[in-house]
Amino acid sequence: MLRDRYCIVHKLGFGSYSTTWLGKDVSKGGRYVAIKVMTADSSVASQEAKVLRHLADKTSFDAHRKAKPQGVDSTTVPSIWDEFTISGPNGTHQCIITTPARMTVAEAQDASYTRLFQPRVARALAAQLIHGVAFMHTKGLVHADLHLGNVLFKLTEDSRRLPIDKLYDKFGTPELETVRIIGNGGAQLLPEGFPTHIVVPSWFGIKSEDVKLHESSVFLTDFGESFMPSSEQRYHSSTPRILRPPETRFLPEEPLSYPADIWTLACSIWTTLGQRSLFELFSPTDEYVTKEQVDALGMLPSPWWERWTARDDYFDDRGELLDTTCRRMTLEDRFEHSIQAPRRAVGMEMVGEQEMVALLDMLRSMLAFIPEERPTAASLLTCDWMTKWALPDLREVERAGL
Repeated sequence: MLRDRYCIVHKLGFGSYSTTWLGKDVSKGGRYVAIKVMTADSSVASQEAKVLRHLADKTSFDAHRKAKPQGVDSTTVPSIWDEFTISGPNGTHQCIITTPARMTVAEAQDASYTRLFQPRVARALAAQLIHGVAFMHTKGLVHADLHLGNVLFKLTEDSRRLPIDKLYDKFGTPELETVRIIGNGGAQLLPEGFPTHIVVPSWFGIKSEDVKLHESSVFLTDFGESFMPSSEQRYHSSTPRILRPPETRFLPEEPLSYPADIWTLACSIWTTLGQRSLFELFSPTDEYVTKEQVDALGMLPSPWWERWTARDDYFDDRGELLDTTCRRMTLEDRFEHSIQAPRRAVGMEMVGEQEMVALLDMLRSMLAFIPEERPTAASLLTCDWMTKWALPDLREVERAGL
């Protein structure tokens, strides 16, 4: 029991800077909570808590705004219900009590052979991603590490109502594994501060195609890289290389800002709607990432094109592929390859012609090479694809009240 209030129920997962546990808050009618325990004395821990507090503050909006802009939804960021510290053999750990989740969007796809969400679910997920980024931006924050591994499905209402014994019946009891250090001389004593056992994370998720619309409520997470452009200049990106916006490479002297999130948001929406990433690379290098971006979106802006010394390995002066055995994969080609063809193969509804035009218009604007030419997240809320296709499906999720 932590703080004489939180009972540990199961292990949800772990990352570089924290381990997250499913717990029960005995002071709040036994509601389930996520207990995020940070690594000892971690600077990321204080940053995460700081961002969550800022997001929860109803008065802390961007300097140009007096209140939350109309239409921006704050439910796509987690609530912070409590925070405290605990002491252990490795130091002091900050603990954050927040919204419990069942799986990441990426994990749902990884669990599936098709890697596809049902069309209405995919639209609702994409709409929530836009809402989440728009809300963060109105708060003056850049997420700076947006990808589907940092988007979590909320624990379903059915699961939240289960008593602990029924939860164990459904998902299994915690599984412990003994920690051993094996050297040349066999088993060795554990160093001071090492745990004698570890708990295997439980799987509360399901395959992507099995996610129902009413249970597709998600929120953004992992704000350890988030920052305020108004008070901090950030010149590097910790986002996976294939998702990094091109300015991280071609404008290294310019600080990153909100448009960097718009680029990664477009890449995340693409993967949510389809089976494959927009840019597919098994072992990406900076040069090949740029090659993929040019292949899909056209030539770089002139100063960047001239500065890109490796372009002669891939393209002629007109931006045409030198390798004549390969066909250029434009954005439209990738849409067919990543979204339409996989849906067709499994008998799933494909994107209609009118929706495809609206969707590609939105994505192409978000993937503008020049950061200042990308739309704001708030403006995306009123674009054709959102208003005619995505938001109607999101309203069904909201009516479910997850």
